[in-house]
Amino acid sequence: MRRAHHEPVRPHDPERATAAALVGLGRRATVLTEEITTLDRHLAPLVRQAAPRTSALFGVGTDVAAQLLTTAGDNPDRLRSEAALAHLCGAAPIPASSGRVRRHRLHRGGDRGANPALHTIALCRLRYDPRTRAYQQRRITEGLNKQEILRCLKRYIVRDVYTALRADFTALTP
Repeated sequence: MRRAHHEPVRPHDPERATAAALVGLGRRATVLTEEITTLDRHLAPLVRQAAPRTSALFGVGTDVAAQLLTTAGDNPDRLRSEAALAHLCGAAPIPASSGRVRRHRLHRGGDRGANPALHTIALCRLRYDPRTRAYQQRRITEGLNKQEILRCLKRYIVRDVYTALRADFTALTP
């Protein structure tokens, strides 16, 4: 016997309670997806207007460009150099050698939202950019592992981002 739609869920029936919970989660996921899509539609032109050069970089979408703009903040003068931006983004190499092993790790401080943005750019470039793939192969032959290659890539990406952000901020200044 099937229950009517208007019949309340009985807590003692785990199958019906689970089904009702899944239906509710499905509806919530749909509403949130629609909300994200609407907000992205409004955000994209604003980010492209504020940072056209940064948005045009390979692997930089609206979300990544918005995060980088947020990281740089409304005081671009604190970004004295690309090294300062790398430090702020958590992409500055820090020596982490021990004994005979010489290696570096990324600085863990700064804006923790910027590092995943750089990671997204790096993964996109590793997948679609032939120059980055060639760089990866070269570094593999030099004995670096994937984690070390990503660390190096993030630092190189910071150079591109720094140049683009400075140009975007200069264009915004009257």
